[in-house]
Amino acid sequence: MPAPPLLAQLLTAAGPSGHETDPARGWRAGCAQFAQDVRADHLGSSLARVSALPPGGGPTLAVVGHIDEIGLHISHIDDDGYLHFGQVGGWDPVVLIGQRVSVSTRGGAVAGVVGRKPIHLLKEEDRKKVPELKELHIDVGARSAAEASELVRIGDVAVIDAAPVELPHGRLVSRALDNRVGCFVAAEAARLVAAAGGAPGDVVALAVVQEETTFAGSRTSTFALEPDLAIAVDLTFATDQPGVELGPITKHTLDSGPVIARGTTLHPRIFELLYEAGEQEQIPFTLESLGKGTGTDADAIHVSRSGVPTGLVSVPCRYMHSPVEMVSLDDVESAARLIAAFAQRLEPGMSFER
Repeated sequence: MPAPPLLAQLLTAAGPSGHETDPARGWRAGCAQFAQDVRADHLGSSLARVSALPPGGGPTLAVVGHIDEIGLHISHIDDDGYLHFGQVGGWDPVVLIGQRVSVSTRGGAVAGVVGRKPIHLLKEEDRKKVPELKELHIDVGARSAAEASELVRIGDVAVIDAAPVELPHGRLVSRALDNRVGCFVAAEAARLVAAAGGAPGDVVALAVVQEETTFAGSRTSTFALEPDLAIAVDLTFATDQPGVELGPITKHTLDSGPVIARGTTLHPRIFELLYEAGEQEQIPFTLESLGKGTGTDADAIHVSRSGVPTGLVSVPCRYMHSPVEMVSLDDVESAARLIAAFAQRLEPGMSFER
């Protein structure tokens, strides 16, 4: 199963938090093929609206994915032309060692590699330690600080330079699946609703910015849109890889379908409607239970204005926050189908009082 064209395009665009312009433009171009209203705001968040049929009947549903990814920012250029950096979002430094990176600059993309002192030169006790970011650097091939400064400025951002790879059984591997998958699912759910002739209320897909750092995009977009209810779409941890302990985490394997979350910040009525839609449409899914916050845009959405009834649908992912994140394309498709089926079951006058 090949990756859908829009998803494949999103995965090749660099867009760390605060620098999401390229993937956001691609997302809006894809949504313009089916949505009546496609636009962006000043932060860079985007929306695509599929209007209700008939107009003005049912509740407005926001389906929210975040378009940003984790990355690096250049904090210092030393005398020898090596770039030192900090993280944009949460990185395991071990993942970065030996990676190729692409630095976004005013002159275009600059190639580099993340370097560390070779293992042969490490002391025995240092070999056993987890490296810190300050022990790593980016080498862009410059011979001096002056030469490096002609290529790169302080504050430029970088992403891992890793092209998507399709593996057997519909496995897709790439950086930035977290959360270009969520943005794709939001758009695809809206497209499915449009292809079916609409839903009782407006369905508004959103690709919001800065989830990995501040939740700014979901906060401002939800405040401006004032939806009647919302579903955040993100990734969650697949449990079918070595070393994952079940118990604190519920079992979510690749190919088991999307994950519907329950928790204190999530609305029980939305959970039940998602559950019923999955059962009635025979869409496979699993559940997860979250005792506090979700760590997703749902945490910001549900407290917007006087409160927005919010649900969370996730896609299982192996190797989160790495250049080899892995999902099942069947799970991605099922997540979009589940949300579209949910949207079409929303009736005028439906109450979400708790």
